[in-house]
Amino acid sequence: MEFIAIGAVVFIAFMLVAVIVIGIQIYNALLAVSENVNKSWANIDVILKQRYDELPQLIKLCEQYVDYEAEMIEKIMSAREKMVQGRDVKEKAAGFNEVTAGIKGLLAVGEAYPELKANTNFMQIQTRLSSLEEALADRREFYNDSVNVFNTRIQQIPDVFFANRLGYKRKQMFEVKSEEKVVPDLTIKRRRE
Repeated sequence: MEFIAIGAVVFIAFMLVAVIVIGIQIYNALLAVSENVNKSWANIDVILKQRYDELPQLIKLCEQYVDYEAEMIEKIMSAREKMVQGRDVKEKAAGFNEVTAGIKGLLAVGEAYPELKANTNFMQIQTRLSSLEEALADRREFYNDSVNVFNTRIQQIPDVFFANRLGYKRKQMFEVKSEEKVVPDLTIKRRRE
């Protein structure tokens, strides 16, 4: 009888240790996927900051060749601030998309003004911004992949029990609303004197 009691105690102790080890593994895995989402967003922020810093140079250079409507500059600069000051992914994405449309408009200026297109500084900035846009596209994709892994993981059994206890909630993907997919009107118009 004592042998059965000792065996039961050992079995219960083994099961308790197994549950604790599995719990620690699940906790660590959830923490890792959560931090991966944070890291991937931080990677987007790095490129957004670089683009934020490059945009005034492009605007200043273009202004030397073209008379802009003040409204265009205000839209781009407002979108630039919206992107940086966004509190969540949705707000940052909205600003991001407006800035992207503005950059496309500014880069299109080179096509309309041959003397600007021939400017070495314009070409360098254009190349740099195009490179940043490609990097952003890659990092957005990585961010969305990280969010997808996180969101899937916190809904799977047994992780869901730990995720609920830890307060993990679904994270937003870097998505674009349908109305934000329409390119804003940032057409360049010469001032009438």
